[in-house]
Amino acid sequence: MTRNMRADAQRSRDSILDAAVELLNAGPDPSLDTIAAAAGVTRQTVYAHFRSREALLAAVLDRVTDEAMAALDAVDLDAGTATEALLRLLDTSARITARHGVLFQRANAVPVTPREDQERHEPVTARLVRVISRGQRAGEFDAELSAAWLATLTIRIGHAAAEEADAGRMSHAEADAALRTSLLRLLGAR
Repeated sequence: MTRNMRADAQRSRDSILDAAVELLNAGPDPSLDTIAAAAGVTRQTVYAHFRSREALLAAVLDRVTDEAMAALDAVDLDAGTATEALLRLLDTSARITARHGVLFQRANAVPVTPREDQERHEPVTARLVRVISRGQRAGEFDAELSAAWLATLTIRIGHAAAEEADAGRMSHAEADAALRTSLLRLLGAR
């Protein structure tokens, strides 16, 4: 009996997260009642799993981050040149951002400390450092600056490109092209 209740609770939690991801990506900020209805549960069930709207948003971001990291892990960072690996990483990141763009905009609007921001980006930073270091060792990328610093700049430039596209000052295709060109120049790609 307890095992079935735990399985039911997990299904409810998963349904709530599925609905929240979909609705938060759809546009106007959905109410908890709307999320509960889409998940097929009551508002009380939502609160039983997530003590606040902020806790639900954090869980949604964790889920999307886990999906994003799985997609980035599927990119073979050791195949081909470091430049090719970096471009595959950028392409995968662009697909993830396109899929969850509205949700990421909502997350970026929530104030965080510099430490929290660093922790949020750590999984991506680690992958970037790995690729950049490989490119520096192979002579593809300039080795004058540290890979960690270049990874930080890569993330910042990625955010800038996304902000330009979101603000309508560039199309998404223009922002992606500008990102690629800027990063390859920054890295001194040969």
